[in-house]
Amino acid sequence: MHRVSRNGGVAESFPAVQARAGSEPASVPAVSRRRVSAGLVAGAAMAFAAGALPGAASAQQARPPSRPRTPSPGLGDLTRFNDSIVRLDAKVPEDATSAQSLGADRVGTGIILDERTVLTIGYLTLEADAVLVTTASGKRIPASVAGYDHKTGFGLVRSVLPLDGRPMALGDSDRVQEKQRVLTLGQGEPEATEIFVLSRKTFTAGWEYLLETAIFTFPPVNNWSGAALISVDDGRLIGVGSLIVNDAASGQQGIPGNLWVPVNLVKPIMADLLAKGRRGEGADPWLGVTTESVRGNLMVVRVTRNGPAETAGVTPGDIIVGVAGEKVTDQAEFYRKVWKVGPAGATIPLKLFKDGDVRDLSVKSIDRADFLRKATGI
Repeated sequence: MHRVSRNGGVAESFPAVQARAGSEPASVPAVSRRRVSAGLVAGAAMAFAAGALPGAASAQQARPPSRPRTPSPGLGDLTRFNDSIVRLDAKVPEDATSAQSLGADRVGTGIILDERTVLTIGYLTLEADAVLVTTASGKRIPASVAGYDHKTGFGLVRSVLPLDGRPMALGDSDRVQEKQRVLTLGQGEPEATEIFVLSRKTFTAGWEYLLETAIFTFPPVNNWSGAALISVDDGRLIGVGSLIVNDAASGQQGIPGNLWVPVNLVKPIMADLLAKGRRGEGADPWLGVTTESVRGNLMVVRVTRNGPAETAGVTPGDIIVGVAGEKVTDQAEFYRKVWKVGPAGATIPLKLFKDGDVRDLSVKSIDRADFLRKATGI
């Protein structure tokens, strides 16, 4: 089994994904979550109270102790969420588009929403032929992919038989604020872990992905892939684990943490995902181009084989300098201006620095869902 990691060098046992602008998750052996020590959590709390963030050096020096962690007062029974968490094993055909970067065998966490519906991070089940759900009691139940949304990154799974776990209610992720303490729980863990919200900020990645109000937490945990981010106040789900990153803070570099997709993003599209397998509204245009900021320039580092960009003549090494007559300098500007042109299917006028010359190139966009192999069940 594999987890997904964006840096290609994580240790042993769970789908790990580290953010790196330039590629989608690469398949690597998984790493089990390290328990967060009470001392590290307390230190973070003191830093927050003082209006400062822990530095990269102190974060790197923090090592989980062998002694059991003592939770902060007022958290209640940290095992009370265990029945809402499941393990997901997804099997993807070797020839699927995503198999090269994400692997054909993927393992991660899902959160029970009702007796047959599980919410997870979408890359775990993307193009999957079969999904196996293992509940906290150890029951193994066949399932299939119910829906996937590239824009948010969410995925839904439906089990063949009712699950014996307890559904977790969706909370209000818009109310999540910096310095707020929260809980996280992944599959296979004995109890939830206390962490803190470090920032709410925009996140972009090279695979045409942008979240305007992503949740970033500290200290970093390794068992994040599809894990639950839970409100301490009401015990509701407020985010789903996506990545481990090295820039979780606002205004400071080198602060590691985790990225969580806010659950309010799935609420408007839940019905469509369950009924149609995808969002009902017009999808954003997809070009099949992976970009990375290099010395202040937005460089193409990869194009998807047979994708719109490659078909139009975009090649690795090209520098994107404009979209539809407007200058772009970073990924966020690039995505927003591409998506402003029109829905999937729109022709996107690009200005590129290519082979020593500035050239205009038009790319006929598509809906990414139409390019990928449709998962069994959708």
